[in-house]
Amino acid sequence: MITKKILIFGASGQIGRHLIRKLTKNNYKVTAVTRDIHKKGYILKTQASIGYLDIEQTNIFDHEKITKLISNTDICINLVGILFEKGKKNTFNNIHVEFPDRISRICKQENIDQFIHISALGLDEAKNSKYALSKLKGEKKIRENFEKATIIKPSIVHSIDDSFTTRFLSLLNLFPIFPLYYGGNTKFSPIHVSDVAQLIFHVITKDILSKNIEAVGPETLTFKEIIQKLSNCIDKKRLLIPVPLILAKISATFLELFPYPLITNDQLNLLKYDNIKSNKGVTNFDIECPSKIFFEESVKSYSFNWKDGGQFSNTKDD
Repeated sequence: MITKKILIFGASGQIGRHLIRKLTKNNYKVTAVTRDIHKKGYILKTQASIGYLDIEQTNIFDHEKITKLISNTDICINLVGILFEKGKKNTFNNIHVEFPDRISRICKQENIDQFIHISALGLDEAKNSKYALSKLKGEKKIRENFEKATIIKPSIVHSIDDSFTTRFLSLLNLFPIFPLYYGGNTKFSPIHVSDVAQLIFHVITKDILSKNIEAVGPETLTFKEIIQKLSNCIDKKRLLIPVPLILAKISATFLELFPYPLITNDQLNLLKYDNIKSNKGVTNFDIECPSKIFFEESVKSYSFNWKDGGQFSNTKDD
């Protein structure tokens, strides 16, 4: 029996795909919104059984279409976000402030049951990061518009589909030396994407409203420890060298010239601050939805993609 209808913006990302599988498996009817159905539709169609998933293509700033979609749903989930700005439309202000502002106002207007917004952890102190400031401003708009909203703030989300571990694994596989920013001392609480999907499912099924929830994994790791674990997973010994901030900024300025930069100056500013539970924060553990997957355990399951021998790298000759 199909229960509530759920609308997901940003459904084709790593969290979206895991969440679709989780929800439809539990009899929720999902409408997945994508800006390019020809590019993303074939992936989304494989995530659910027939009858449980509809796919809609729309520009996220098409007010009329978005209003119609929200008016026909019970729960709205916003997973849309960017790590760097690109062009005149994909700006932090448009994606992290204007869009959440708009859909939260529509959710209030249409009196839907729940609005769940995915933000990010470790933003409060990062006053020199445009990314962080835009995320915080978006959260504030949501709180002003829809008091029942639940905002989930994950630390680094990892999986085979992420753009974090996969990119670093590629670099560690190629180069014998790896730079450490801020001495590699910044702390993170990596959380697996399936644990994030479980948390969102928990918020829906337990009807959790008006909360800020920090989504953290079962361990705290420094950036250096993360790189060391990634290196271990692909059996590579790499020389980790702390990089002076001035050199890091010069390299980031150069990398920003590429379509998909490894790091930007804004990300460099953000990397200075720990990405872990805040002093007074409520986490997924506090609401009885603990994370279960450890970082290295997760990465090992797909690290063979970067090993000599690929999937046969761990086999031994008889």
